[in-house]
Amino acid sequence: MLDSRHLATFHEVVRVGSYSAAARVLGYTQPAVTQQMRALERTVGVPLFLRVGRGLKLTEAGEALSRHTAVILGDISAAQQQLSALARLRSGRVRVCAFPSANATLVPEAIARLLVDHPGIRVELQEDEPPESLHRLARGECDLALAFSYPGLHTETSADLVEIPLMEDLLTVLLPVGHPLTRRHGVRLSDLAGERWIAGCARCRAHLLHACSELGFSPDIVFTTDDNLAVQSLVAVGVGIALMPALVLSFLCHSKVTGRAVEPHIRRKVSAYVLREHLRIPATALVVDALKAIAAARDGC
Repeated sequence: MLDSRHLATFHEVVRVGSYSAAARVLGYTQPAVTQQMRALERTVGVPLFLRVGRGLKLTEAGEALSRHTAVILGDISAAQQQLSALARLRSGRVRVCAFPSANATLVPEAIARLLVDHPGIRVELQEDEPPESLHRLARGECDLALAFSYPGLHTETSADLVEIPLMEDLLTVLLPVGHPLTRRHGVRLSDLAGERWIAGCARCRAHLLHACSELGFSPDIVFTTDDNLAVQSLVAVGVGIALMPALVLSFLCHSKVTGRAVEPHIRRKVSAYVLREHLRIPATALVVDALKAIAAARDGC
């Protein structure tokens, strides 16, 4: 295998035309340069130089190697610069896959915080609900996933994944403005047994069914969608009501929709997940830290 140090010395010998001149430029002794060139010739298996008087002439093999050396050394230099930038957090790419309400709240705030001190880091956003977001992470399609889980419903994860808890997200009931229950600050889930419901993603629907079953009733689900804006529109026109996380309230758009906390309070756990070895990658660790800081600020509100 070619030694990059030997190639750098070879490149300098070719440039200045002799071992002694190359030794002066590189700060080596002439015997050290001679030894490196002999080692390089042993590696390639053919002579690289011919003596012509007091000078050197490249052999055909030497000319072939010389044509490639500048490119090889340039690539090595570029790689070293890029790795140095990554290690010093001047650059880096992190692929984040999150569920919709996190992509609309936690992720933008974390990116804004991150770019203040590390403008060279690039974050690529993907969107998926759990558990598919965790499957993407396990397949290497993203570097970090944001997912949520509900009490009483088990979340299976790979042994290679590390969970980093971020926050507890309070669940609320979305009601159309004018609904009789909007006069209350909080609403008991049992008071909503006779309502029509709009269900969310598969995990959210499973939790709704589980929570209602615990209270002895089965919700009348008339529509299912994981589109938060569609849910708001459906609630606004009176199609049904919906159980939604508090994160959604920060970008509630419809003036004809309002939210009320469920009593007793129900919360879902929001966590970041990474492959264990990815925690050693500086840019990924930095995104995790930014998400933790933003989530802690929201959790304390």
